[in-house]
Amino acid sequence: MAAIPKTHRPIRSYVLRQGRMTAAQQQALDTLWERYGLAPAPHTPLDLDAVFGRRAPRILEIGFGMGDALAELAAAHPENDYLGIEVHRPGVGKLLNLLDARQINNVRILCADAVEVLARHIPDAGLDAIYLFFPDPWPKRRHAKRRLVQPPFVALVARKLQPGGHFHLATDWEDYARHMLEVLSAAPQFVNAAGIGCYAPRPAYRPQTKFERRGARLGHPVWDLVFIARQPADEHP
Repeated sequence: MAAIPKTHRPIRSYVLRQGRMTAAQQQALDTLWERYGLAPAPHTPLDLDAVFGRRAPRILEIGFGMGDALAELAAAHPENDYLGIEVHRPGVGKLLNLLDARQINNVRILCADAVEVLARHIPDAGLDAIYLFFPDPWPKRRHAKRRLVQPPFVALVARKLQPGGHFHLATDWEDYARHMLEVLSAAPQFVNAAGIGCYAPRPAYRPQTKFERRGARLGHPVWDLVFIARQPADEHP
């Protein structure tokens, strides 16, 4: 198996809580990573046409967890190519097994820091959509600086999306939903697809996760946000 690179940055939006790696997950990492995994050289942009062997709409999911939603998306939309980023190796192993069992061929995985992957390995205007579903909300005030959705990150996302591409976020933490809405509404590179100050209804393409369904049974609401990357001439000063 090719080595999965370790990456570092001063403030991370995640903590590596690896949990227990099952034998099946470890076997998947040992035997399937070469097929589905990507470990690009430092500061080397990915040639996505070469990676997937075709030209197709390209969608990136940041933090796919155990991979159920990403596998469902890819199986339902074989016309798209999907990149998934996750730092937790048990989740990577689980997704590898899902892809192999269902013979899903339009997904590639990176086990690395999402900010570094975007900055170093994704070509500018190389993606049609970026999904960020249920990121760590860092609910304690002293930890708020760790939240991934901050102005510099939003500007980076905008660079990587094609004009007209969309950034779709979802969270079940109301305070984080308000934070996301505030940060994205202030970003001149984006326009709110649902209207100024509004959250979006859950798009039909977004699968509900097991965690989300459990929360719904307990009465926990979910907030979706969909922002569209402006054409360069449309950006506000």
